[in-house]
Amino acid sequence: MITIMVVIFVLGYIAIAFEHPININKSATALLTGVLCWTVYILMGSDSHLINEQLTEHIGELSGILFFLMGAMTLVELIDAHDGFDVITSRITTNNKRKLLWIICIITFFLSSVLDNLTTAIVMVSLLRKLIDDKEDRLLFIGMVVIAANAGGAWSPIGDVTTTMLWIGGQITAQNIMLKLFIPSVLCLIVPLVILSFKLKGSVTRPEIKENASPNPTTSFERNAVFFLGIGALVFVPVFKTITHLPPFMGVLFGLGVLWVITEIIHSKKDDEDKDSLSVLHALRKIDMSSILFFLGILIAISSLQSTGVLASLANYMNESIGNLNIIVPAIGLLSAIIDNVPLVAASMGMYDLTTYPADSYIWEFLAYCAGTGGSILIIGSAAGVAAMGMEKIDFIWYLKKIAWLALIGYFAGAFAYMGIEYFFHL
Repeated sequence: MITIMVVIFVLGYIAIAFEHPININKSATALLTGVLCWTVYILMGSDSHLINEQLTEHIGELSGILFFLMGAMTLVELIDAHDGFDVITSRITTNNKRKLLWIICIITFFLSSVLDNLTTAIVMVSLLRKLIDDKEDRLLFIGMVVIAANAGGAWSPIGDVTTTMLWIGGQITAQNIMLKLFIPSVLCLIVPLVILSFKLKGSVTRPEIKENASPNPTTSFERNAVFFLGIGALVFVPVFKTITHLPPFMGVLFGLGVLWVITEIIHSKKDDEDKDSLSVLHALRKIDMSSILFFLGILIAISSLQSTGVLASLANYMNESIGNLNIIVPAIGLLSAIIDNVPLVAASMGMYDLTTYPADSYIWEFLAYCAGTGGSILIIGSAAGVAAMGMEKIDFIWYLKKIAWLALIGYFAGAFAYMGIEYFFHL
């Protein structure tokens, strides 16, 4: 039984990794993999009632992650519909390549920590299309955006889905992860940014502005109000969790509900066509449901292996054969450049229990950093990279030659910084 489940799991992973060559969406593969693993488990298992209880328990845990993602993505779509991000883009005036690169990367780094790396990458790629006309220059900037988005997401509990998973699962706390991973995450970005800055010269050419573009039916007050309220709702989530002790998805749903009421009020006098494009219902139709279904499929697949005890056995084997977390955890991060970091973190959460490694242990913090930033090494290794690849048709080999080595240097710079801080200061 376990062998069959592992084979299904591995084949599913291969299909996900080669999503583009085989032309099958990874969400479809993930869903099939998850359902098939549980199907084999219950058909060949000895206690179907127990297995159903295990599945129900796992779904209860996973639903928190899915509802959080849905709420956060809807808030971001609502801000975008109001052109709220113009609050940032309108203030960027320089055409100098070096200055612009630093501005874009710093904005991406901090924006990713507040939103998430996927959404931030989408926003910044859209921004760069308005700022840089030359395709080669723009791709270089987008490559650094991927690194910055993943680095910025790693040190925030809401910046990366894997960090969010660890936060919701109780492996890390919001305040501690922000304190411990900020410096490693900064180095992960700054080191490649400094290296690339020495290679950049001259100015960028901005694309011509299209005069026939239709105006957005919002006022300046409405754009600013929705932007700051939306960002505020996301920032408020950790505060809400600390005050109420309710899971984070309740906080993000609360923020969405508040903004929903406010937007209904401020657009009440607009005509139906304008009102519809600015509504939460319209934002809900635009969120990437395929990504949410991918997370669902891959997480229930992981949970099936966790329920059989396979992951616990794997943890014991790794501890006995390797034993050094300073080797195991960075290896997981490097592996996340090939395989999506969501299932890797989910597997790690199943392999190492909270009894042995309580909240805010070395392993969980280091895992949050490595899994969050290791995906930058390859374009297919992170949600931010895949989004950028799809939007700008970035070639895998081009990214490997131009960006991968920078991401690798930054990854190890941050990893060694984290290990050094822990070793010398025992924070």
